[in-house]
Amino acid sequence: MSRGTQAVIFAGQDAQRGIAWMLLTMALFVSMDALAKWLMQSYPVPQVIWARYAFHFLLLAAFLNLRLPRLLRSANPRLQVGRALLLVVTTTLFFFAISQVELATASALMYVAPLIVTLLSIPLLGEQVGPRRLASVAVGLLGALVILRPGAEVFELAALLPLAAACSYAVYQITTRMLSAVDPPLTTLLYTALIGALLASILVPLFWQMPDALGWTVMVATGGLGGLSQFCLIKAFQAAPASTVTPFTYSSILWATLYGWLLFGELPDLWTLAGAGIIVVSGLYILHREHVRARTASASP
Repeated sequence: MSRGTQAVIFAGQDAQRGIAWMLLTMALFVSMDALAKWLMQSYPVPQVIWARYAFHFLLLAAFLNLRLPRLLRSANPRLQVGRALLLVVTTTLFFFAISQVELATASALMYVAPLIVTLLSIPLLGEQVGPRRLASVAVGLLGALVILRPGAEVFELAALLPLAAACSYAVYQITTRMLSAVDPPLTTLLYTALIGALLASILVPLFWQMPDALGWTVMVATGGLGGLSQFCLIKAFQAAPASTVTPFTYSSILWATLYGWLLFGELPDLWTLAGAGIIVVSGLYILHREHVRARTASASP
């Protein structure tokens, strides 16, 4: 077997590992959201947000143990704090959203985030975005309007919360790109959990409701799934390029639909499915154009 053939096989294995990690990530993310939605039927939303971050941090701290002080050293602590705050805002908006709208609908609207990242990469990262990708962004936003149906009788103001969450999550993704060049992934993961736990712990006494044994168990599981999903996301991007694994983030709509049906008796209507399809197609086309641009740039002398 030639070295070139071996390289192709290893590259394929890396892609398969990356895809497997991303599929697992999406399953864990939506599982966390489903548990959070279930908890919010009995407990205040701020308390569920506290559980998501507090137990995430405690489990991560136990795992890191003596490495904790060293990993808190960041080359850009201000950006780390800012990034963590953006994720707290995203979590807050999304959790309030799923407490009022269907899980699949909220998940579908979050697919707008990569489109917004494309737009924000122009002023924040100095990237050039061609007319084809801009047109794809416009089509994706049209898909969001199909889901929302403003002016229709079924329109809910609460459905705007996932869109707001998608906007904050897009800026969060931009800051993640910036930090990837200066800090290791575990440092970024640690700041995310720590800042979220501190903020939520300050606010939760105002809303506290003593959980029963099942409530405590599900809260711990929510935090554990939050931390584990972040770890799997890091492993996915370590195993394969973003252009390979990112399309598989759209598998979350399958899990959101399944959990919505099993736990809450929710099924997305045809408008939601159609809008989600439009957003997914536009997002995949943007990824394709980015791959073509990167391949062209690498081939040029």
